[in-house]
Amino acid sequence: MTAQKSPPMASTRTNSPSAKFWDKNADRYSKSTISNQAAYEKKLEITQSYFTPDMDVLELGCGTGSTAIIHAPFVKHIRAVDISQKMLEIAQDKAEKENITNVTFDQAAIDTFTAADQSYDIIMTHSVLHLLDDKEVTIANIHQMLKPGGYFISSTVCLTGIMKLLQLVVPIGRLFGFMPLVKFFSAKHLEKSITNAGFDIIQSWEPKKSHSAFIVARKI
Repeated sequence: MTAQKSPPMASTRTNSPSAKFWDKNADRYSKSTISNQAAYEKKLEITQSYFTPDMDVLELGCGTGSTAIIHAPFVKHIRAVDISQKMLEIAQDKAEKENITNVTFDQAAIDTFTAADQSYDIIMTHSVLHLLDDKEVTIANIHQMLKPGGYFISSTVCLTGIMKLLQLVVPIGRLFGFMPLVKFFSAKHLEKSITNAGFDIIQSWEPKKSHSAFIVARKI
């Protein structure tokens, strides 16, 4: 058996500039190394402490599938979604090589993805929310898709107050197609967005020198 792959989901945004950017950079991304391996492993450990074998999990923005594949043995099923078809092809190949049979890969734009209400026990996003035009809409959608008491686990780059030059470079980079959309906000602003959507933050951690926030939130 091989990892499942559903037909691509209908979305006008799967051919968007963002999709084209990540398709173009998929191979390079898949070969890149994790900048803070210790922090990544701690995030995996924390996330897995919330898993049970009967859980249905959704990952929005799965990239090349590494995190979904690592988590797969601890849950019933993971639906892993990404806007980039090239990323998903790499993810599918990884899953098949590791004989992972309980991950389904779908192509969809994260900010237009929908599923039935109360479908999932846990929804994860990793390095995704800062790449969306309106993260509040996505967070509200996540809340709706989670079962009562379900968990939203996210790791998000928070760039407000640092890398000010980057704020000037991003629009130029987007214009010429060598940078994706990037939104600038603080960890505190992100926490407020999550609580405003109807979550209770259980844990918030900012690894040193990572400019990111790892947040575990429970649906109220």
